Amino acid sequence: MKRYLSLLFISLLSASVHAQTLKLENQEFELHNVTGEIVTFQGKKVLKIERDLNAIPFDSTRVEATVDEPHYARLLGLNDFENGTIEVKMYSELKVPAPYSGIAGFIGLFFRVKEDDSAFESIYVRPKVGRASSQRFRNHSVQYFSYPDYKFDTLRKIAPFEYEGSAPTALNEWFTMRIEVNGESAEMFINDEKYSSFVVDKMLGTNKKGFVGLYVDIGTVGYFRDLKVTKRAYQPKQLEEKDIDI
Repeated sequence: MKRYLSLLFISLLSASVHAQTLKLENQEFELHNVTGEIVTFQGKKVLKIERDLNAIPFDSTRVEATVDEPHYARLLGLNDFENGTIEVKMYSELKVPAPYSGIAGFIGLFFRVKEDDSAFESIYVRPKVGRASSQRFRNHSVQYFSYPDYKFDTLRKIAPFEYEGSAPTALNEWFTMRIEVNGESAEMFINDEKYSSFVVDKMLGTNKKGFVGLYVDIGTVGYFRDLKVTKRAYQPKQLEEKDIDI
């Protein structure tokens, strides 16, 4: 038994050491449970990634247990992001044939990622429903989750409507996602919006500092370029008047 555990540890360590890395301009990315390559797409050099279903299998009968896992491309050279701005251009298309009927183009960002991927925060979008004719579907176009304890379905049960929202995104087109992280809160902006589309009043993770990553989930072919990360010191919010019920 001891020999088996030792071999398993060595195998896991070897996999970590030999994780594939890709370089896009002056940035280097380490692939964690995704497959990827640098390609020319619509005239630009971009990072293309897909979730590696061999590394982390997906089970349609256990959706929440097998999505929102650490499948992402980690930006190397920055392991202490806590507060500041993350901005990236992204493009989501659906994989054909679809590996699961519920795919929606899941694409977004991870931040404050622990070295061993055991904890992180995330905001991502479901572009397939970003411009749906139904407001009910649009209200699910943005998702916050905190790994490992607060994935999407858990949050829907314990805090319905609080950690999801709408945003003007769509499949098969470029859009810019910008996240402003400040202490326990985060705000997401799409394209050149003056005001945020989505606000997380209080993030739920306990890890306060770490890596930044580019995320895709089941059935998404994701393209990324022009990632910019700016660190800032925590800025206490000014006191605001209490909301008034109408």
